[in-house]
Amino acid sequence: MSGWRSREVQSFRYALTGIIGALRRERHMKFHFFAAAIVILLSAWLQVARMDWLWILAAIAGVWVSELFNTAIERTVDLASPDLHPLAKAAKDTASGAVLVMSLFAVAVGIIVLGPPLWEACFQ
Repeated sequence: MSGWRSREVQSFRYALTGIIGALRRERHMKFHFFAAAIVILLSAWLQVARMDWLWILAAIAGVWVSELFNTAIERTVDLASPDLHPLAKAAKDTASGAVLVMSLFAVAVGIIVLGPPLWEACFQ
């Protein structure tokens, strides 16, 4: 393999290692992974429209990305400030807040996109 391809493959491996590591170590990442799997299966079963798939997948990706950034920020803060410090706490709380905002958006997307067809499938 040429030099640039080798570097690109290695970069891809590093990224996958980060994602897999977060899935193994982070309780919330595991929850988001299983929630995403359920939403994807439910969306397939309900045969949601193509545009609705974009909303669902964007919400899932947004939650995962925010959780990965949160994990990176928390680990960096822990490394830089092993002792309790108000600024370290503020940084970690802010990163967690970003995950919460994205998660609430994902729930809203799920309710808007999946609510009506799920209601129809269950009660009509």
